[in-house]
Amino acid sequence: MTARILIIEDEALVAMELRFVLEDLGHEVAAVASEASTARTIVSESDVDLALVDIHLSDGPTGVELGRDLAAQGVTVLYMTANPGMVRNGIAGTIGVLSKPTDERAVQAAVDYALRRRNGQPVLFAPPELQLFA
Repeated sequence: MTARILIIEDEALVAMELRFVLEDLGHEVAAVASEASTARTIVSESDVDLALVDIHLSDGPTGVELGRDLAAQGVTVLYMTANPGMVRNGIAGTIGVLSKPTDERAVQAAVDYALRRRNGQPVLFAPPELQLFA
């Protein structure tokens, strides 16, 4: 199952690594954004199935609100952050958080899980690295 994925990450090396992993998995990276306003523009101008959202972006800790907004627009949202405590109580409409640093296998499992949920396919369990929101 392929998808158009938006990477929202302000660390260029992390974003580049994510891009390679996602493309190796057969997904299309719609774009990479390092700030909330750019991400919002991309979503308004193109179809995005899934957004991987860091919490601290180049314009500050704007990822929490951004994820909520994107989810309200129909984008499936997974947070990826080194600060998972900032979303400990969950964010309405979003799936969960994957703690950084992480590895390719964890990203693959989390993305697969999120896309299966998005498409209404059965999912037996979440990957252990993915903290789900209630």
